[in-house]
Amino acid sequence: MPYTAEQLSDMQCIRDAALRYCRGVDRLDVELMKSAYWEGATDDHGVFVGDAWEFCEMCMEAHLPWRSTNHCILNHAIELIDEHHATGEIYNVTYLFQDAEPVLDTWVGRYLDKYEKRGDEWRIIERVCVHEGTHSAPVNAMEFDTSNFRQGSFDRPSAGRPVGP
Repeated sequence: MPYTAEQLSDMQCIRDAALRYCRGVDRLDVELMKSAYWEGATDDHGVFVGDAWEFCEMCMEAHLPWRSTNHCILNHAIELIDEHHATGEIYNVTYLFQDAEPVLDTWVGRYLDKYEKRGDEWRIIERVCVHEGTHSAPVNAMEFDTSNFRQGSFDRPSAGRPVGP
């Protein structure tokens, strides 16, 4: 089925909201993370069920045991219901590097989303996080010197981070 230019724009705006969520949580930027949700939106992450903006606030503290996290969203199926409503399913693999030990925690799951358009803006109005599995493993050093690279905590939190060398 061919899409109209407006439908393609709507789908990209929905993808942008999903990316803001990921970048916000990974960079401990609560305002960026909140910008993915409408005020009054809900989030069911298993360990938290309730107001999405409260979930964002909780994540800023809950993600501190990891020196860095990388939420990688993969397949993102979007169904436009009408001009103001859509649903989505996003496959997600998250890499969480422990701060206290050289251990990588890997989380695999999906986000089941409902989106709403207000004015020209799409955001999440309801999210359910589905957990498929987790795995923890030691992080082994690479065979070349990585000490001169910026480390994972370099841009956490993102507020005031330096740009460039």
